[in-house]
Amino acid sequence: MKKWIVLGFIFAIMILGSELFAQCPMCKMAAESNLKNGGTAGKGLNAGILYMLLTPYLLVGGLAFWWFKNRKKAIE
Repeated sequence: MKKWIVLGFIFAIMILGSELFAQCPMCKMAAESNLKNGGTAGKGLNAGILYMLLTPYLLVGGLAFWWFKNRKKAIE
């Protein structure tokens, strides 16, 4: 159980930490110029990028969990 808590904590830090570096240089320049003019496009870009980043991890994690649960049943 402790192993899962540590892995979950590391995964959370990776996802939350990636917000700092979530934009490509072109998007970063566009978001910075928008923020200087009073816009909020940068926050929307970060949220969209993180959403796209999280989706594959959730899919692969869900499939791995499903496989692991069914593998245990097949062994017993």
